[in-house]
Amino acid sequence: MTTLGYQIPSFTYPGVGPDQLFSNVARQAKEAESAGFDTLMVMDHFYQLPMIGSPDAYMLECYALLSALARETSTIRLSSLVTGNTYRNPAVLAKTITTLDVV
Repeated sequence: MTTLGYQIPSFTYPGVGPDQLFSNVARQAKEAESAGFDTLMVMDHFYQLPMIGSPDAYMLECYALLSALARETSTIRLSSLVTGNTYRNPAVLAKTITTLDVV
């Protein structure tokens, strides 16, 4: 069986300000789920990658975003594409992820 993932690499959208940012991302997640994607992934970075956008571009915190998206979706699997384990306390990261798993 083939699985297909959908990554959201950027949170910068023309005409979308910070007050509309989450609703725009949630809409993408719902559309990916409706289209049959198996997994939705977001990056765990503090700043946007240089090849994608500028350092001051919007970058939502990965695990808070995944928790919020868990309330908006029902069947798509949610995942971080990468985790910045060099700046995350391992015990706090484990607690964050296990909490997300039960949300």
